[in-house]
Amino acid sequence: MKLATFFAGAGGLDLGFSKAGFECIWANEYDKEIWETYEKNHTHTYLDKRSITNIPSDEVPDCDGIIGGPPCQSWSEAGALRGINDSRGQLFYDFIRILADKQPLFFLAENVSGMLLPIHRQALENIKNLFRECGYKLSFQLLNASDYGIPQDRKRVFFVGFRSDLGIDFRFPSGDTIFNKITLKDTIWDLKDNVIPAKSNNITNGSECAVPNHEFMTGGFSTMYMSRNRVRNWEEVSFTIQAGGRHAPLHPQAPKMEFIEQNTRIFVPGMEKLYRRLSVRECARIQTFPDNFKFYYRNIAAGYKMIGNAVPVKFAEVIALAIKHELEIISPINYKKPENKWKSVSNIIQKSTVLAS
Repeated sequence: MKLATFFAGAGGLDLGFSKAGFECIWANEYDKEIWETYEKNHTHTYLDKRSITNIPSDEVPDCDGIIGGPPCQSWSEAGALRGINDSRGQLFYDFIRILADKQPLFFLAENVSGMLLPIHRQALENIKNLFRECGYKLSFQLLNASDYGIPQDRKRVFFVGFRSDLGIDFRFPSGDTIFNKITLKDTIWDLKDNVIPAKSNNITNGSECAVPNHEFMTGGFSTMYMSRNRVRNWEEVSFTIQAGGRHAPLHPQAPKMEFIEQNTRIFVPGMEKLYRRLSVRECARIQTFPDNFKFYYRNIAAGYKMIGNAVPVKFAEVIALAIKHELEIISPINYKKPENKWKSVSNIIQKSTVLAS
């Protein structure tokens, strides 16, 4: 089954679906800092480097599924919370525009849990309605990656839709590790040695890393960072891997930060040297990227960004297998593409404006 993917990033979602037996034939990513990493790790996928806003639907190849994670900064609890009123949030509409025109068998979209905040309630309902009205039976759920064998707390919302004519009632797979988490010790214990700090100005060490990408960002820690404990121990799952090295969790070799007062913590006196950020490779492991997946960047911040923005590979694979199971049950006769009632981009934008009013 063939896939097209949007907002591909480094391709965690793509790799997970590939492991489940799908073929990603075409991908779209606009951020030039990511292109080398994507192309060198997904050698059989064509990468379209335009903004999704400039891609006509008829230039996207016919496929069985469309997947992607529209930019999440607009919806993030840590961001400005502008949601659909931000140009990045509106990229959801272009994702729906192409979905409506192509009418594949299914789609998947992933985003941050901040979409569930009350401030975004109406925008979220509008998006759900658009998915339904362009011909899909929608399933929507908040999932925590740590329940699915991923060693981090990472809550994300998933939209999965099958074309309404297929008659599929999709249910998200239940987490099989809810009570038996995969720990940091299970995941990165063997990486505790051979790690090195980034070069001056956080430039990569490149080939000097004995283990590819096993280098960490240096520099001070903000008062916001020091307001909370940032250490999980070896027997716990990681904090969420974020898209910025400055906010990367601390390595579990260090003791948990000492509470001073509300919003103020310190490193345990005398043990300061143990406090370092997780390396790029450690973050990749926690995001379940395989070790042979290499990240290419000049400034180490770009490595953290690619990894933090990705869907964990194993998370994607679990959901992809559930989707694949449903598609294997239905008869191929149902694969016929229905007539598209959406005639242009303006119809979707106009419809979304009406729903928002």
